[in-house]
Amino acid sequence: MNKDARLSALAEFLISHRARLQPVDVGMPAGTRRRTPGLRREEVAQLAGVSTTWYTWLEQGREITVSPQVLECIASALRLNDDERQYLLMLATEQPIQPAAGASGWEVVASIPPSLQILLTELSSCPAIISDRRCQIVGWNEAAAAVFMDFNLVPSEERNLIWLLFTRKEFRALAVNWYEFVCGFLAIFRYYYGRYVGDPWYGEFIERLSKQNPDFMSIWNRNDVSPAPEVFIEFRHAKAGKMLFDLSSLQVQGQTDLRMSVYTPSPGSDTAVKLKHVMERRSR
Repeated sequence: MNKDARLSALAEFLISHRARLQPVDVGMPAGTRRRTPGLRREEVAQLAGVSTTWYTWLEQGREITVSPQVLECIASALRLNDDERQYLLMLATEQPIQPAAGASGWEVVASIPPSLQILLTELSSCPAIISDRRCQIVGWNEAAAAVFMDFNLVPSEERNLIWLLFTRKEFRALAVNWYEFVCGFLAIFRYYYGRYVGDPWYGEFIERLSKQNPDFMSIWNRNDVSPAPEVFIEFRHAKAGKMLFDLSSLQVQGQTDLRMSVYTPSPGSDTAVKLKHVMERRSR
């Protein structure tokens, strides 16, 4: 993402979160009828203790000097949570993660170490997927193949969680709460988007997917951000019927920035039994 794209992302983030707040949410009188939803720029500026002109320039994506202290005031005015605050700071202070010394470009991991593959295999009763910072799928277990699809049959260039969620009808048919499901993963994707603002791949991917599926941009423009959202998932599996999972996102320590997404059968449901039967049929 170049400087203009970074400032544009910052502007969109501020505007979308300002639109979510009403005067009553921040202890202000409602006043006269408003032409646009949410707070006015001058109200955010007042809450943050900055001038309306300065805040307007920031929201317009102008290149101005900002300090972490002032950004914290703006984050408080917009009622941002900790993940959203971090995202705001990353975009506004231009402190993205850069390629490691000696690296050429923005390479991402193409495979996982044997130790992680063993861990995937041992998680036989829980579908698990390992993805990189671009949400490219680099590893999965048999349980994941049984619930989702055989990722070996997906072309490597399309083996991306975000791409599959918006382009494969199998995923849309599988997830009963598809909207919440994709919102959770897009919040993770936006976290990476802000963390690696120097990588031009993200802008190219977003443009390509927006042309492929118009639903993507409407959800992407929500500007939700979280490195590990809690998501409850209800699947309607073609062979097993209703399956309930809790999603846990585990960050793999190290320089590769890998993530393991583990789908744990919800306690009290018969999902674990159904999953076992599906996997037994696959192995015959």
